[in-house]
Amino acid sequence: MRKSGPPKGLISYLVLELLEEKPRYGYEILKEISEISGDHWEPSYGSVYPILYKFEEKEWARRIEREDEPDRKYFELTDDGRAELEGKRTETAGKAKDFADVILGFYHVYAAVGTDDRFRVPQRDGEWQFDEEFSAWIVEQMIRHHERDFGEFERIDLTPEEFTERHGL
Repeated sequence: MRKSGPPKGLISYLVLELLEEKPRYGYEILKEISEISGDHWEPSYGSVYPILYKFEEKEWARRIEREDEPDRKYFELTDDGRAELEGKRTETAGKAKDFADVILGFYHVYAAVGTDDRFRVPQRDGEWQFDEEFSAWIVEQMIRHHERDFGEFERIDLTPEEFTERHGL
C-alpha cells in the first residue's frame, strides 16, 4: 500500500529522461510532464526546481546559456547524469506496482465516495460527479489509452491473488 502521491523518485527519473532528450528549462519540464500525463497531473515548481539544482550540485546536469533566451536557466545532462539515468531506469523498472497502487487506490476512493453510505457528497449540476456514468467514462478512457499504447484490450478474469500467483509476484 502506498502512503502518498506518485512513486518516490518518479519526478527525478522523468527529469533525467527529458534532459537526455535535449537541454530544457524548469517550466518546459513541468509542461512536458503534464503533457505526458494527458494533462491530468503536473508536478509543482517546488519539486522540479530543487531536483534541477540537486542535479547541478551532483554534476548530473549543468546550466547552459542560450543566446536566444539569456534569461532562462537551461540545463543539460552530463556524462555523470547519463550514468545516473541508467540507474534510475533500473530503479523505475521495479516501481510498476507502485504505479498500479496509485491508480487503483485513487479509483477505489473515487468509487467509494460515490457508493459508500458514509460519504454524502452532493451532486452539482455542470460538474464532474461521483456516479456510475462518470466512473464508466473513466474506465473507458483507461481502455482507450491501453488500446492506443498496447493494442487490443482483453479482459483478464483473475482475482488479484490469482493474477499475483500467475506472475510469481
